[in-house]
Amino acid sequence: MDVEVMMGEPDDEPGIDPTETERQDPDEFFANNAFRVVYQTNNFFLPQIRDIIDKREVLNLRPEYQRRLRWSSVQKSRLIESLLLNIPVPPIFLYENDAARYEVMDGQQRLNAIHEFIAGDFALTGLTVLSPLNRLRYSRCPPRIKRALDRASLSAIVLLLESEPEKIAGRLSLTDVRRFIFDRLNTGGTKLNAQEVRNALNPGPLNDIIIELTREKLFTNVFNIPAYFETNPNDYYENQERQKNSIYSSMGDCQLVLRYFALKDPGNIRGSMKAMLDRAMNVEISKQQAEDLKIEYNERFSFLYELFERRPFELPADDKGRVRVSAAIYDSSMVALNQLWAQRELIKADAVGVRDRMTAALKSGEHITMLTGAGNTAKAVRERIELMRKILRPE
Repeated sequence: MDVEVMMGEPDDEPGIDPTETERQDPDEFFANNAFRVVYQTNNFFLPQIRDIIDKREVLNLRPEYQRRLRWSSVQKSRLIESLLLNIPVPPIFLYENDAARYEVMDGQQRLNAIHEFIAGDFALTGLTVLSPLNRLRYSRCPPRIKRALDRASLSAIVLLLESEPEKIAGRLSLTDVRRFIFDRLNTGGTKLNAQEVRNALNPGPLNDIIIELTREKLFTNVFNIPAYFETNPNDYYENQERQKNSIYSSMGDCQLVLRYFALKDPGNIRGSMKAMLDRAMNVEISKQQAEDLKIEYNERFSFLYELFERRPFELPADDKGRVRVSAAIYDSSMVALNQLWAQRELIKADAVGVRDRMTAALKSGEHITMLTGAGNTAKAVRERIELMRKILRPE
């Protein structure tokens, strides 16, 4: 089954609208609007990195941070080789959050590699300069090599809370500054997409339940993502079939869940889809509120799953007989149902009529364009939600 996911998110940076500033004197604008990032630099020995990660009190190291950039054993080994050879390694970047903890902005894979090697999770492999060290584990390192590793260090640049840009009259938040810096750091290797950046910069209860919802059996079934069967959550990221799935590996599944939370609030349907999703992800909620949202999401998803006979959000088969699932039908159906939730029993009683109206809409040239998400503008989003309302419960 192919899954059609129309993201439609331009890679724009947060900042001042150029139309507001293009006529201002550059020197005056800089004096009144520029902000300076406040940061400090620390150096950590490798055993310190292991202890900090193990205690989980100061540093939040989340495996969901970069799904598709999981380093191989060879890549991890080459980092260890570089440290042994005293080859300069780029610093990691952290940012301070309100809980006096540090979140990783850049350097997740380096930290993981160091921690996993010292913990004995892999043996060195693929080394070229220090090839006799291949197959060596940390616990079996000779004293000289172990001392060299224990003396090796990794530098960390920490963005502090004081970086709040107060001078820009509230037009930039601290999250905006973090995203701005993250984008500037995120220039080499495989560039993170918009959802991966949101995941990296917005840890918390909302992000946690978004990830949990993507692992639900009905969700993975509908969007053709390999089911989660591993007993240890750390093994989720090693599943080869799941890594090959484009929706999973790009965090498209998390973006699908987020679309519901972003579009269920009519006041948030403005600007680009990217802006709608960014604003929704920035909302801070409690753990209890997050759990309530999780229940709400599952109830609506399950209802639509049964209403459309276990085949919700599907487009007509193409010329090759392939069945496609539309993200636009998904988000408009979820939001429309949420708006009509008090009438769900009437909708359920009219299940045959709902399916007939959906079939007719998908045969209509005008409606099929609307339901496939050809436009992700605020106007197009509102129109397709309204269309789904009429399909579910005609007035």
